[in-house]
Amino acid sequence: MGFRITTWNVNGIRNPFSYQPWREKRTFQAMFDLLEADIVVMQETKIQRKDLQDDMVLVPGWDVYFSLPRHKKGYSGVAIYTRNSTCSPVRAEEGITGILAAPKSSTSYRGLPEDQRIGGYPRPGQLSGAVDEMTLDSEGRCVALEFPGFVLLGVYSPANRDESRDEFRIGFLEALDVRVRNLIAEGKQVILAGDLNVVRSEMDSSNVSESLRKSNMTAEEWISVPARRLFNQLLFEGSVLGERDEGREQPVLWDLCRCFHPTRKGMNTCWDTRKNTRPANYGSRIDYVLCSDGLKSWFVDANIQEGLMGSDHCPVFAVASDTVEVDGREVSISELVNPRGMFEGGRRLREWEQRDLLPLSAKLIPEFDRRQSIRDMFKRKTTGQSSSSPSPTPERSNSLAGGDADPRNADAAASTEETASRRAAAGADPGTGSDVSSFASPQRSSTSKRPAQSVGAPARSKRSRQTAESSTTNTKTKVAPGQKTLQGFFRPKDAAAPKVEDDAAPVTNNTTTIPPSLAGNTGESERSTPARPDPEEGAPPRVSESLGDASSVEPQRVFDPIEAKESWSKLLGKRVVPRCEHNEPCISLTTKKPGVNCGRSFYICPRPLGPSGEKEKGSEWRCGTFIWSSDWNGSTPQ
Repeated sequence: MGFRITTWNVNGIRNPFSYQPWREKRTFQAMFDLLEADIVVMQETKIQRKDLQDDMVLVPGWDVYFSLPRHKKGYSGVAIYTRNSTCSPVRAEEGITGILAAPKSSTSYRGLPEDQRIGGYPRPGQLSGAVDEMTLDSEGRCVALEFPGFVLLGVYSPANRDESRDEFRIGFLEALDVRVRNLIAEGKQVILAGDLNVVRSEMDSSNVSESLRKSNMTAEEWISVPARRLFNQLLFEGSVLGERDEGREQPVLWDLCRCFHPTRKGMNTCWDTRKNTRPANYGSRIDYVLCSDGLKSWFVDANIQEGLMGSDHCPVFAVASDTVEVDGREVSISELVNPRGMFEGGRRLREWEQRDLLPLSAKLIPEFDRRQSIRDMFKRKTTGQSSSSPSPTPERSNSLAGGDADPRNADAAASTEETASRRAAAGADPGTGSDVSSFASPQRSSTSKRPAQSVGAPARSKRSRQTAESSTTNTKTKVAPGQKTLQGFFRPKDAAAPKVEDDAAPVTNNTTTIPPSLAGNTGESERSTPARPDPEEGAPPRVSESLGDASSVEPQRVFDPIEAKESWSKLLGKRVVPRCEHNEPCISLTTKKPGVNCGRSFYICPRPLGPSGEKEKGSEWRCGTFIWSSDWNGSTPQ
């Protein structure tokens, strides 16, 4: 079957689950099995460490290594998943330059001993220095894994969005070029996989001619754009005009998809979702699996999976043979992607174990360490006690933090809390070994000294205090004036309150004010039923709550139901959209391009753009219908 490496820009780590076929099971394990991959490199995970969940870290049979942005939220991010049954890296690092440090360490990767680091880091003078190294590695754009046979770099390169990012983009690609060349110079083989955000040639994009026309460039100028020139100098068969740059005289990587499909056009991996160009395959190829010259013979296939939905990109894969040639002898691929001693001659000698985890593994993040399944989450206590703290009483020993506690202790803790609760409800003596005074006296003064809390039941004590405080607060709550009926929405803001007799109950916004004492006793505020005097006890006549009945007091304030209905129809009524040349309802979009029209909405044909990338007349693709929303009155003939 071979050893498969898949790279995919998922545009949000959970985004694929909104599409078929991923939405059926909605698990990462099922996704990876369907991809038939042994290594999955994801880009644009768009997640922070605090948002990592069990299902994306504790994937049964898989390990995962993240590089997450240091500052920006919901931005960038790279993750590499490895299948434990087929491969296990021997080293793992985050970033390109080696300036970052491993978890729980203050020593940078490039400051580690030679036998503990991957190597190939940029040396002084190799980078232009326009962007400092810490900044280059602060956006979560690279994870590096070393296997006995090669180094895998999972990369998400900056996109070409605006000129303000040009310097960072070129600096990143420059550092990537230097790192790859240094690793190969040290005698290591390299696989570079990811979204590199560079179109290498005219064959790899559907909109080159349009780009040339819009930017008023020639084909020679387009191929020599700094990012594209830098990238092509890395590649065998890359298009480079003129002499190569100093230090980049020799190409070092093969584009595997082009090796197996050298003349294929339309091999796009990314499409514009706003213009819906995927159905017509109007896009670009910017996702790659590249390998150094020594690994080219290992691979037997490479391709794109354009039929798999789930993102604005599609997966790209490369498959290595089960046995490969290394130094003139046949070697099982299993020996080259696992630590020494795990496989021999294609036969497994030992199983993957917990000790094979590397410091960068997400499974060693404190929130997930020592937990093997989601069920373990409910047996783990989250109190601030250390696992090494003494246990003065049996009741307290079961609340110690850490995932290694005996599950029976967790059950005992729950039993102890339930017992304390029952004692409190029954008014038991608090001096019974568990602090239940807070349950027995919910109305105690907030200024009284709070007794020491039991370690075994912190959550219940906190809830009881909140209940007592909310009860005390409710006694001081007053009903806030405001709109109480739908009719009040249509009242003029400057209308005066209706005039009533001196002995009548006051009316405010169509409701009777609730005395504070009643509000406190009922425990409710605005939801309480308005208090009214009992007519049998000689109370004055009740003022009607209807604005219609109040017209006898002020005729000019008569409520008009027809006017109200028309007002709501205007507010909630469905607007009729125009139709395009195909007699289909148009879709509404908003202008994002900076300028005088930025933020304006408009209507266009709902169909996707055709292979030409332009609006067409009399075809099955998007027609030329364009109407500004402000110009559409709902009745203009089309």
